[in-house]
Amino acid sequence: MPRNPKRTGGKKPRAGEPRAGFADPAVAAVFSAYPKPLQTKLLALRRLILDTARTTKGVGALEETLKWGQPSYLTTATKSGSTVRIDRIKSSVDRYAVFFHCQTDLVATFRELYPELNYGGNRSILLDAKDKLPEAELRHCVGLALTYHLKKSKAGAVAQLISRNNGSMSQQRR
Repeated sequence: MPRNPKRTGGKKPRAGEPRAGFADPAVAAVFSAYPKPLQTKLLALRRLILDTARTTKGVGALEETLKWGQPSYLTTATKSGSTVRIDRIKSSVDRYAVFFHCQTDLVATFRELYPELNYGGNRSILLDAKDKLPEAELRHCVGLALTYHLKKSKAGAVAQLISRNNGSMSQQRR
């Protein structure tokens, strides 16, 4: 029976190769190299990130690439957010993380919203392969990261508007 080329892309996945559609073979290779329990969790996290981007207004299509050897998700088209990266924790066989830009206030915000999660300094949410993925919390955190620049732009615009209004009010008083 012939394979359906539309479903498989015309080639059969090799043993250990993730079946999820990867545009970048280097990213697929990184996922293939993860130990099976972590690979399963990281693929679920990847789906969560891609789905969150698809359903979050203003984000647009994500670019999936490698940064520092880690699967990374960028809002290249819209520039709406901060890069989100995922990877295993090298010093632990059963831990993995979602990484965020450390010079943002994202992780501090997540700590306030979700104190029950585990954090790695000001740059990551730490996860354990034996635990259930905290999907609702992660969707919210990823959504905040993918819209980080939109929120900053709105806050800046509001501050400018307030500043202008204060300036015009003081001129009216003169």
